[in-house]
Amino acid sequence: MALKELVANLQREQNKIQDLLSSLGFALRSFSNLNQFLELTPLMAARVTDSIGGALILYKDSKVHLEQIHCQDHKVGLEVSEVFKRVNYQINHQQTVNTSAQLAEIIDQKMRQELESKVHFFGTPILVKNIEQGRLYVFSTEADYTWSPTRRKLTQLVADQTAVAIANHELTVELRSKERQDRELEIASEIQLRLLPSKCPQIKGLTIAAKCETASRVGGDYYDFIPTNYDRLKNSQPEIGSDVPWSIVIGDVMGKGVPAGLIMTMTRGMLRAEVLNRHSPAQIMRHLNRVMYADLENSHRFVSMFYSEYDPLKQTLSFTNAAHNPPLLWRKATNTLERLDSWGMLIGLDMESEYEDATVQLAPGDTIIYYTDGFTDAANENGDRFDEDNLCLCFKWACQHLDTSAEILDHVFGQVKQFSAASKSHGDDMTSIVMQIQAID
Repeated sequence: MALKELVANLQREQNKIQDLLSSLGFALRSFSNLNQFLELTPLMAARVTDSIGGALILYKDSKVHLEQIHCQDHKVGLEVSEVFKRVNYQINHQQTVNTSAQLAEIIDQKMRQELESKVHFFGTPILVKNIEQGRLYVFSTEADYTWSPTRRKLTQLVADQTAVAIANHELTVELRSKERQDRELEIASEIQLRLLPSKCPQIKGLTIAAKCETASRVGGDYYDFIPTNYDRLKNSQPEIGSDVPWSIVIGDVMGKGVPAGLIMTMTRGMLRAEVLNRHSPAQIMRHLNRVMYADLENSHRFVSMFYSEYDPLKQTLSFTNAAHNPPLLWRKATNTLERLDSWGMLIGLDMESEYEDATVQLAPGDTIIYYTDGFTDAANENGDRFDEDNLCLCFKWACQHLDTSAEILDHVFGQVKQFSAASKSHGDDMTSIVMQIQAID
């Protein structure tokens, strides 16, 4: 009869433990708030081990925190809580701890010293991704209480569930942070796209096509069309094209992503203000470099830029180059290519940099392509670059066989993408402007 009663008691105890662990599993699946789950942890640990109480300690920001404590005896619970707090204070303010194992050893040692064997306590680590992020303790005032293998395993089960809850919380926080960053990138991308010209201007005797494709959502490439005289532009006839001189500019901020995009946005605003002062291209570039130097130096970034002004009445292009890829000019009359270049340093490299003015006379049929280094640096699966020679061949063929600026632009983009299609590299931003000179009636 005694044996039957013992078996029945064991069965009831086993069922109780299974119910408790099942409840903990349900809480793990159901609670969206980590703190709600952590409140249950010491209680469950105490219940499954028949101890008077439990305590949860977590390591946060290199500090020890008493997260939760549960005790059936209020007086004992207050005493243990005060001891934990004193120990935590001593560790946080007086101890130099290198590893979680050392930390656990110090906590256990100090707790024994403080409680003087009045309360027996036992702990097990909470491991998240194999890193100890805290400890789960159970304690008892019973003199004959033993830390049996079964109680050890049950406490470890509760600790493991707690570790899963912490890991899930960290993953949720990380996911929300990524979603927030994705949204911020999306907003930054939208703003940047709106800052780039929505369409090419109508300029007398000129057809223009332009395109910008970023390697990531926010890029450092920049192009712009800026009228040099807004008053005259307002009074012109858009349907036949404006005879106002226009600034045509292309630039590239060193780097990718949001930092490059922010500098690009800053560059655009400052350059537009400089253009209205009606200085020569080289003088505009000198002013821009001096204004931007401090910000670029602090960010450890530079900007390359090709700035030009097209005069529709004279059909001339005045320009200066701040170490950007020189545009290519195809001469229809001679079927030859020229590089439009002048001396100048990167913007932000030296506050006193000087820039050189240059002018080229254009004729009907002549075509110019402005581009960023995303074209020449594009690589195939073997690591070979598209380089300037291939760009020259590609551009020259397009000028000979295609009729419009848009067709030439699409052909060049298509050839570069075909070249690098099999490459796993994300490449660089690619931006280009194609302008073609038309006869003026």
